[in-house]
Amino acid sequence: MYDIEYLHQATSVDDAVAALAADPLAQVIAGGTDVLVKLRDGKGAPAHLVSIHGLAGELSGVTLLDDGCVRIGANTVFHSVTTSPVIQERIPVLGEACDTPGGPQLRIAGTIGGNLCNGVTSADSASTCMALGVLLDLVGPEGRRTVPIDEWYAGPGRTVRRRDELLVAIRVPRSHYEGFAGEYIKYGKRNALEIATMGCCCLVRLAEDHDTLADVRLAFGVAGPVPMRSHAAEDGVRGLSVAQAAERVGELALEDTRPRDSWRASKAFRQQLIKEMSRRALMSAARKGGATV
Repeated sequence: MYDIEYLHQATSVDDAVAALAADPLAQVIAGGTDVLVKLRDGKGAPAHLVSIHGLAGELSGVTLLDDGCVRIGANTVFHSVTTSPVIQERIPVLGEACDTPGGPQLRIAGTIGGNLCNGVTSADSASTCMALGVLLDLVGPEGRRTVPIDEWYAGPGRTVRRRDELLVAIRVPRSHYEGFAGEYIKYGKRNALEIATMGCCCLVRLAEDHDTLADVRLAFGVAGPVPMRSHAAEDGVRGLSVAQAAERVGELALEDTRPRDSWRASKAFRQQLIKEMSRRALMSAARKGGATV
């Protein structure tokens, strides 16, 4: 049983924002894969919901803009991100990451926007979006604003999105993905229907010799209270050969990450995952980019 006291079916983005602004108890619901689970557990009840599920035209789909930027509507479900021709051609690693949450039923209902708005560090799209340096477009009563993802997370389960704002799009600038190959690795106790014990995304851009790392980006989920980049690892391996980088990247990543003990995994085990997944993700991304390692 879901304790829903009020439901407003938004007819447009502006209508949704107006409904959120008018009711201090209102919250957004899209696919419902997070909100309804919380309500079932009695959290946030009785709920006042503003549904954006029907705003497909304004909030769904993946498009390639004239400047090469890839725009993903916040209401786009995981499956549609994965199968988008634009994503498959330009940013396949993001499609691969969006093919890991839950099972098929969740991936045709859960949205990438909701995955980022819930603010949890285990969100499967979050570490890849962090590595890509995506831009998040919001609309609120005061107008539009854009937040870089490295300014998005405010703490465990919290973001800088104000309650009366709506995330409308995720954008990946051309310079953030062009020339990069990537790998996302999710570790869990089973292969599906599992929350990540650790998530790791590595993007690699190789030099002309197909062996030197011209650039690298490394990001994690569940390595700290929020998704995070490891700048120490990136700076420490940039300019090295793939083999040299693979030897160093794991230890360097431990300098930035802050895993903790929980009932799902110990801090020591997560530290081991960080080291090993960094190495594996970097090697796999480099191979995808043309390295012969």
